[in-house]
Amino acid sequence: MRTKIKRLRAITVGLTGVALHIITRSMKIAALSIFIFTLISVSISSLAFGLNAADEVSRIQKAYEAIKDISGNFIQRSYIKDLKRTDTYKGEFLIKSSRMKWEYRGDKPQAIYINGNDIIIYQKKERQAFKAAFDRATYGQAPIALLAGFGNIDKDFEVTVTNNRLMLRPKSPMGNISYIAVTTSSGAFPIESLTILDRLSNRIDISLKDVKINTGIKDSAFEFRPPEGVTIIQQ
Repeated sequence: MRTKIKRLRAITVGLTGVALHIITRSMKIAALSIFIFTLISVSISSLAFGLNAADEVSRIQKAYEAIKDISGNFIQRSYIKDLKRTDTYKGEFLIKSSRMKWEYRGDKPQAIYINGNDIIIYQKKERQAFKAAFDRATYGQAPIALLAGFGNIDKDFEVTVTNNRLMLRPKSPMGNISYIAVTTSSGAFPIESLTILDRLSNRIDISLKDVKINTGIKDSAFEFRPPEGVTIIQQ
């Protein structure tokens, strides 16, 4: 009787060992399968994002080639980190090649004119205008002017995709700008909105509304004619 019990115990232990071996092997195979699936998924996802970014950049640049002028309305929300404050502005904009005009309405009305190498910021209530040279370093003062330069995205930015938005990081310094997030549009004008984040974590969100292209804007619309009594400060 004791001999039979010992044999049964030996068989049970043997079966248990086999079962554990089978379970362990199955778990290893399952883990390996999950790892391979994850690796393939990540690879496919990365490839898709890369193709999407390239396609969107190509589409934007192709659209810009056919654009002679742009006009529309905008809403700008500026978050100032140190003050923990968000200011909202509304207005109209005009763009024609390297010429731009942004008209801000509201309690602090002002107009920004960009004509090639010059920028003028006209503060209406203060009856003063600041004039300075316009270059890459000046984009921090007038980030909305970036819209005029998106015809050369590949040249100026490293482009990736995050949450269905194009993430543009300047290849060379552009004021204090850290990156620009662009939401594209399927309309005639390929950009719906953009977010600019600077190195101090200040953020500007710009949404475009009622955008029209190629309406024949005259060059005179971009000329600043200071009213009598306005002081022009050269910087």
